[in-house]
Amino acid sequence: MTVTTTILHEDMGTRVEEVLRRRFTVHTESAEMYGAEFASLWRAAAEHALGGKLVRPRLLLDIHQALAPHAASGTTAAAVDVATHIELLHYAFLLHDDVIDGDLTRRRRPNLIGALAAASLGTTEEASLHWARSSAILMGDLLLSAAVLGFARADIPHEARVGLLDLIEQAIVETVAGEHTDVALSHGIVAPDLPTVLDMSVYKTATYSFSLPLRAAALLAGAPATAQAALHTVGRHLGLAYQLQDDLLCVFGDHRTHGKDAYSDLREGKETAIIAFARSTSAWTDIEPAFGSADLTLQAATEIRDRLRDCGAERFVAGLIDDQIQAMHALLGDAERSGDITPDAARSILAAAARLEGRQA
Repeated sequence: MTVTTTILHEDMGTRVEEVLRRRFTVHTESAEMYGAEFASLWRAAAEHALGGKLVRPRLLLDIHQALAPHAASGTTAAAVDVATHIELLHYAFLLHDDVIDGDLTRRRRPNLIGALAAASLGTTEEASLHWARSSAILMGDLLLSAAVLGFARADIPHEARVGLLDLIEQAIVETVAGEHTDVALSHGIVAPDLPTVLDMSVYKTATYSFSLPLRAAALLAGAPATAQAALHTVGRHLGLAYQLQDDLLCVFGDHRTHGKDAYSDLREGKETAIIAFARSTSAWTDIEPAFGSADLTLQAATEIRDRLRDCGAERFVAGLIDDQIQAMHALLGDAERSGDITPDAARSILAAAARLEGRQA
């Protein structure tokens, strides 16, 4: 990424952050008429939603710029607006995910649920948690609605707007389907085989985090349907690699860097590709008794991690990540040679992939 591109990347990120901040301010002011607690909920949500990495908006805007470098200011403003609403969609999914997983922290600090519970005047701890989790569900619903309405109100031609709505509908359905399968895996309702785990990861993470921004960028740039189709598949490969890398970091990474609760996936019994591989090895008999134990100690978790590494699970999943990255490279090469995407767009996606491969958080 050149210095000029980096400056543009940061400038677009700043614009998204400003639009996000304005959106939350408007919603908070509107909420005042419904009572102080409702307005306070919007303020608390803003505090937790703002200041993120903006991975999804930045990806959309980088690719849009690469596909339409001479776009009019109005088109660029529309792209920023759509990118902002994808970030709202992301935060809505995070809120619902935290409720489902029972999490009270994110990135080494209380999440919205944890903050609301700590500040609650509930008569019991249980009452405070119920209040906080209910608030998170409702805020997630509101942000999900805001994201869809944002797409519907985008200042773009009617045909493009309809296309955007089709994209967000597919993203929401597939993300919910992926989350549903994730919960089913956690409770043994469906078999935890590797194909099911990988499909769940694609639906839960790749569709809205990567395919949606890439396809939306192509649509807003006026790229042909073949480009949108190619970027959809590229996004699935990139998103699956991202999720697999996230799984590796949780088990084998440094929690002081990645910010997640150390070994939370092992404590929660998360059915990841790491565990799916381990189940097929003789090491599983030693891993299974403590896997998914809510009171898993640090020492026991470290022992599971070492057994997972020794049985080849870490190496296996690293290989899966390489497979996804290589498949993405091949698709980008084909799309560039056919003229479906520009060389700049291919380079932007490869830069995003490079950041993924080297990330520690």
